[in-house]
Amino acid sequence: MALTNRAGTVGRYGTAAGTGAAAALILVAVGGSPAYVGWAGQHTDSSSAGGWFLRLLAWPAWSNDPDMPGGLFAANLRAVLLVALAAVLLYLLPAAQAARVPGSASQFFTGWAAYALAGGLASLLAVFAGPDPSLLTAVQSGGTGATYGFLAGWIVGTASLGGRA
Repeated sequence: MALTNRAGTVGRYGTAAGTGAAAALILVAVGGSPAYVGWAGQHTDSSSAGGWFLRLLAWPAWSNDPDMPGGLFAANLRAVLLVALAAVLLYLLPAAQAARVPGSASQFFTGWAAYALAGGLASLLAVFAGPDPSLLTAVQSGGTGATYGFLAGWIVGTASLGGRA
């Protein structure tokens, strides 16, 4: 049996890119929700590692509040771009398909890398839709987004393990 032939039961599972994109959507929808952002700000200790990480998960905050600092459109655009770019990058990054031995490690690292890149790019691009765009602000924001993507991307990478390459 060739490596490309799979059992009939695998067809009902999603692709690694699809499960990773779903995880990215859930991370942004739940972690960026106004309820979670408020909870993380009030009930976590920023001086502990766990509290800091829970606050980090609230980074792609989206809102309906027009008085949101940094601009409502830019913040919501950042959250939408994060999910869209993560999905596109998960489909475009060929590591899982081109690896010498396709499998779990390449799927995991592809999902992780895609989310880190998506976080940086989404943040960098969204600054230009904000109230005070500048190149310095865009680069700083891109660094913050890449940090978020790197530290939360393992979740997307782990979700990518659930699908086929």
